[in-house]
Amino acid sequence: MKKPTLAAVLIVKNEADNLRLCLASLDGLVDEIVILDSGSQDETPAIAAEFAARFFVNDQWPGFGKQRQLAQSHVQSDWVLWLDADERLTPELKSAIAKVMANPASDTIYSIPRLSWVFGRFIRHSGWYPDRVLRLYPKALTGYNDALVHEKVAVGANMQIVKLDGDLLHFTYRDLEHYLVKSAGYARAWADQRSARGKRGSLSQGLIHAVGCFLKMYLLKAGFLDGKQGLLLAILSAHSTLVKYADLWVRQQPQQPE
Repeated sequence: MKKPTLAAVLIVKNEADNLRLCLASLDGLVDEIVILDSGSQDETPAIAAEFAARFFVNDQWPGFGKQRQLAQSHVQSDWVLWLDADERLTPELKSAIAKVMANPASDTIYSIPRLSWVFGRFIRHSGWYPDRVLRLYPKALTGYNDALVHEKVAVGANMQIVKLDGDLLHFTYRDLEHYLVKSAGYARAWADQRSARGKRGSLSQGLIHAVGCFLKMYLLKAGFLDGKQGLLLAILSAHSTLVKYADLWVRQQPQQPE
């Protein structure tokens, strides 16, 4: 029987600071690297070339889900392994994936535990770990949905999900400004999505959800065990929750008069 092939797939933009270490962590594991760029102005294309990646560009941003669908359409291998440029495989995870590929199941999606480094430490509580993400599956089996943001792999009734061991390290924010910019982008996309469906928002909703978010992360999910970083993350997450509802509410207000 022919051994199934595996592609690492990424969607990127201006990821020169992260991409080299991400791709280096794949060494010896994959048969193909597919990168779909949305208009990088840095050294991202050159770094992709260093690793012989198949590099494509779509700078007409359709949202995260559809961009991932387009990236998957360029894959020639039998299986896909999704990565973000700010992630790196541990040796334990590489070993687990190699074991799967030695005897793969055509009806199975594999979930991977992700461990995030934020503001100076790995976050092991706060609801952030093991943060399992569906990233490894046969290309013919499934793909991502159409969501503008917080896109998900579609899971059908005929599919099973199996947990892999070994962490995917996630170096998600360079600094506080990066967090705030990234969070604002997600909030805008969330509000775009809700607004397109005719949903309305209120400041009271935002406040209630923000308080709930803080209590859940810091107390119920033991964010206090993540030290000062856990406290800051709970506060920032509550703020981000308020902002997305506030964005939706602001869109409902009267336009500036002439």
